[in-house]
Amino acid sequence: MKGKMAIACFAILALTVGQGPTRGQGQSGSHAIVIPATAHDYFRLGPEDPIQSALSTPSLHREIALHHAQAPGLMRLLRDPALQSSIGPTVATTSGVSFTGVGANGYAPPDTNGAAGPKQYVQWVNVRFAAFDKASGNIVYGPANGNTIWSGFSPCGSSNSGDPIAQYDKQAGVWVMMQPIFSSPYAICVAVSTSSDWTSNGFGWYRYVFSVPNASSNFPDYPKLAVWPDGYYLSYNSFKNGSTWQGPQACVMDRASMLAGKAATMQCMPTPGTQYGSMLPSDLDGDVPGVSGTTPGPPAGSPNYYLALYSNTQNTLFTFHVDWSNPANTTLTGPILVDVSSFNPACGGGTCIPQAGTRQKLDSLADRLMYRLAYRNFGN
Repeated sequence: MKGKMAIACFAILALTVGQGPTRGQGQSGSHAIVIPATAHDYFRLGPEDPIQSALSTPSLHREIALHHAQAPGLMRLLRDPALQSSIGPTVATTSGVSFTGVGANGYAPPDTNGAAGPKQYVQWVNVRFAAFDKASGNIVYGPANGNTIWSGFSPCGSSNSGDPIAQYDKQAGVWVMMQPIFSSPYAICVAVSTSSDWTSNGFGWYRYVFSVPNASSNFPDYPKLAVWPDGYYLSYNSFKNGSTWQGPQACVMDRASMLAGKAATMQCMPTPGTQYGSMLPSDLDGDVPGVSGTTPGPPAGSPNYYLALYSNTQNTLFTFHVDWSNPANTTLTGPILVDVSSFNPACGGGTCIPQAGTRQKLDSLADRLMYRLAYRNFGN
């Protein structure tokens, strides 16, 4: 991979709370929707499997539409006081391994994302992925079609939609791969590996498919996945029949059962409202057992934090508490408005970012916060 990576971190410390809506449990009297996995199984992917080279060939420059939610809160153009106006101090750095990543394969937007484990880096670009050795940059698996992981697993194996997520569960030392199904009935496909090393003997996957609420009509766009001690937390933007904005969806999958390959459920809360969009669940950094110098995870029983852009002066915060024993006790609490430095959203979230050497411009995505919402507890 070449170029620079921008990282957004949020500290859930002393919050500056602004005036605005506050309410509990998403909607008054609402309860979690419990969704058992439609199917689950085990799939062995060993080191003897050949490098995947037979890739589907999409039409060139195919575009998978990026759905923009209803403009959150009140956005207004103004002079951007947060815009950097000077060059900061230089720092001494040592270059690491640089290598070519997975190509866009003719798709736009590419939905590029990835995750790093102890030995390997996994990159997923829309419809295909690859695992790279971190020390050498050599490919240890792939590039492969995204649905290779779900080979023979219906309906995930016959679909290869965009908006994938490659994650690494640092506490458990396993990979978590997620890909939605963008045809009705809509669903979320998730695979949890049995090892951290793609080249180890017996490397395989526990595979799951969960239908989304109102699966016949509600399109799950822009899904994001976060690791938390009590679950794999999910968010996506819901569009009825692929076009009518329904609001964000917050769900959580039973991490403990999925790590063991057992039957699992997903709990989803009713949407908190159409004035919010592109919510990000908090993703745990630190607290790696047996590794010195790591920081503690969240306090026992801590809810997961969902953050979304509300306006160009405020973010909106929700807390998601799951109860696997009694789903009636599961709650989505909020919103609480959190003041931030004012900023100017580039062209209101549209496509306006120039690139060198081409007239093709990039989507600014200024109408949403960028994945991941990194959580780190410093213990003080």
